[in-house]
Amino acid sequence: MRIGFLGTGHVARALAGGWRAAGHDVLLGSRRPAERTDTGHPVAGLDETAAHAEVLVNATPGTVSLEVLRSIEATALAGTVLLDVGVGLSDDFTELSHPNSSLAEQLQEAFPLTPVVKTLCTMDATAMTAPAALDGPSTVFLSGDDPEAKRTVAALLGDLGWPESSRLDLGGITTARGQEHFALLFMGIANGLGSHTFNIRVVPARPAA
Repeated sequence: MRIGFLGTGHVARALAGGWRAAGHDVLLGSRRPAERTDTGHPVAGLDETAAHAEVLVNATPGTVSLEVLRSIEATALAGTVLLDVGVGLSDDFTELSHPNSSLAEQLQEAFPLTPVVKTLCTMDATAMTAPAALDGPSTVFLSGDDPEAKRTVAALLGDLGWPESSRLDLGGITTARGQEHFALLFMGIANGLGSHTFNIRVVPARPAA
């Protein structure tokens, strides 16, 4: 599968490495591709990356994601699955930029022909791409309105090592709020642990006897 990335930072590089190792064709997108020669992956302009991709990954800071997407030729986005990893946080990581909504909802509203799926935003890049390295199974969430797009993203999660038992479909795109708002608790847990590499596990009640 052809996977394009908006962004060339740590998250984009980690995910590109994981999916490239699984056999996918990856391309990182940048506003200044000539300056991004140290990524370890092919880099192109944003329009070229979006046109290339069957799945487009938003790995830009959530405070600029809408601006970045709106700079891309609209026809390149129509029909393309948008896997959104972004979370909008203030510079001091204490406030959300979308406190009464979510970035994923705003992206879906702005691009109605582009099915948006929110996932992977509740953990750091190491956990995203190496879930088996954690001390036990954990949970990755999916939010989105398009069932086929969610199936596509779920398969890509499997390629990163997330078994079906770890994938929890939360429902429609409005449930992305819960994923993004977890960022504040994430920062608290990270401070308590002294590490950003961890994840949470949803533990259901035991079946009634």
